[in-house]
Amino acid sequence: MIDQNGVRKLFNIVLFEPEIPQNTGSIGRMCVSTDTRLHLIKPLGFELTDKYLKRAGMDYWQYIDLHIYENWEDFLAKNPQDIKLYFFTTKTEKSFWECPYEEDAYLVFGSESKGLNDYLYKKYQNNQYTIPMTGQFHRSLNLACSAGIVLYEGLRRFAK
Repeated sequence: MIDQNGVRKLFNIVLFEPEIPQNTGSIGRMCVSTDTRLHLIKPLGFELTDKYLKRAGMDYWQYIDLHIYENWEDFLAKNPQDIKLYFFTTKTEKSFWECPYEEDAYLVFGSESKGLNDYLYKKYQNNQYTIPMTGQFHRSLNLACSAGIVLYEGLRRFAK
């Protein structure tokens, strides 16, 4: 998709109820660096004026293509009907390498402490992927790290 400034936007990062401002700030910075849209679905565990959010996002924050929604229903209502949603979670066996990564896909991540809610796990169970972890302590990766791994795999597939 090409935005109003003529910039090609391959992907969208969606954070469902993010809690930690530093993670969202880091993800926002990555979004600016990759021409990726950032979507935040409330409730947020911080204010958008949070100093830790701004510090992690540095001076990039002002350039983020940011969209904020009151809840999941608001998100669906304000985005295309044929939206391509891919969810990333520790509660599936299907690897993120199997994700189709279609252009203009929405890469959805749950909150740091709870992940996605039960409704999303059930409704979108066929579109869920995980990042394999083999270490001794492998409950989950940091949200910003996970978003980076997933986004850059998608970008790699479109690299020419």
